Amino acid sequence: MNFSKYKAMSFDCYGTLIDWETGILTQLQAWAKQQNLQVSNTKLIELFGQHERAVQAETPAEIYPKILMKVHQRIARSLQCQSTENDAIAFGHSVGDWPVFPDTVEALKKLSRHYQLFILSNVDRNTFQKTNEKLGIVFDGVVTAQDVGSYKPDPKNFIAIKQCVADAGIAAEALLHVGESIYHDVIPGTDANLDTAWIDRQLDNPNATRASGAIDTKIKPTVKLGSMEHLANIAIS
Repeated sequence: MNFSKYKAMSFDCYGTLIDWETGILTQLQAWAKQQNLQVSNTKLIELFGQHERAVQAETPAEIYPKILMKVHQRIARSLQCQSTENDAIAFGHSVGDWPVFPDTVEALKKLSRHYQLFILSNVDRNTFQKTNEKLGIVFDGVVTAQDVGSYKPDPKNFIAIKQCVADAGIAAEALLHVGESIYHDVIPGTDANLDTAWIDRQLDNPNATRASGAIDTKIKPTVKLGSMEHLANIAIS
């Protein structure tokens, strides 16, 4: 693949740069243990994805910590147990503690020497600021769900990132949108006439759990890769 046409990349953050499934499961399994529940990681991730998508669709203007609070409460109801206010608040504000994938920081540093880098994320500004401290670079632009008033895969979010990149003097044709989620990023990114890179973090895992939802195999990203390290290596070769 020829990367010479690109001057910028926009990234989903949670799932692509940040290991959100580990972060989610760390919180939910600790809570489940307090509830004396034995529930598999697969089940928890399935419930998280189901309820997150529903809550975001129902309350698109709500900031992400409050989305997560509602998600926690719905997961508890699904498992017929209790989510206290403190439980929900703790989960809602846990995002800043979610870990960075091991290859993310170095890959971003390499890419930033050759491309302008942007963020298109389904969080709020305060939450992303906490995460950004771990990522090691200053992005050329950041668009959050809070800024737009909706959550990906809403087309408005992709209109917003295209405008952000245009404001930096870069045409949409010179932008590659990078994401882990087919549902949140590859499908709507393609629909917005953007080239897309699918970072399939579970490429070689036959037992993959996917908080971002099931894979639609009919959708073809511009390029499919297994890691940020791989993207950095081929994009600057």
